[in-house]
Amino acid sequence: MTRVLLKTQPAAARPRPVRPETLTERAYNRLEEMIVTLNLAPGAVLSEPALSAALGIGRTPIREALQRLSHEGLVRVLPRKAIIVTDTDPRRQLLVLEVRRELERLLARASAERATELERRRFQAIAEGMEGAARTSDDLAFMRLDRELNGLLAHAAHNEYASRSMHFLNGHSRRFWYLHYKQAADLPKCARLHADEARAVARGSPTRAMAACDRLIDYVEAFTRATVQGQRW
Repeated sequence: MTRVLLKTQPAAARPRPVRPETLTERAYNRLEEMIVTLNLAPGAVLSEPALSAALGIGRTPIREALQRLSHEGLVRVLPRKAIIVTDTDPRRQLLVLEVRRELERLLARASAERATELERRRFQAIAEGMEGAARTSDDLAFMRLDRELNGLLAHAAHNEYASRSMHFLNGHSRRFWYLHYKQAADLPKCARLHADEARAVARGSPTRAMAACDRLIDYVEAFTRATVQGQRW
């Protein structure tokens, strides 16, 4: 296991939250992004004091954020020993996608039906941002917009049970993508598929939203299978 030097991303490009973040939410959001974008690589050994100093956030919010990340399977906490960033496995990722497809279809349909006008404008803004990320192949912008889209789908569907279940899957999917996309994927194409889903929800079309969701998951599943087989998709 290797201890890592923490590198943090500037906050300026982050999507603006609907309400101010709590310290625990800020700690979770920063750490989750660092894990997903491999600033904290699989196998890295973490410590609360080092994370607190690096992020400028107290140890209690850091501890609460790590507990949430542990619950989601992105870190493993060994009491009184270590906190370790978990590994990722392409074959297990296919199981994640099997569940994600059904949940995301539900969230896309429900969001298209139930989203407020403000939420629809946010979906449209995400679609436009994804188109921009596609044009520039900006992977960090894509990752942040993907995360915002995931969160908005979970919120706008107004189904707490489905949204809670999706929280367990999103980080694993995003980290797997970031780990392998340069070798096996087409970022502009994937960004446009995300834009299609966000746009369909914004327009209030459940049928188109589910169809766009299916096209997106089809692509991600093909990319994942290609990764398992060592091919480019």
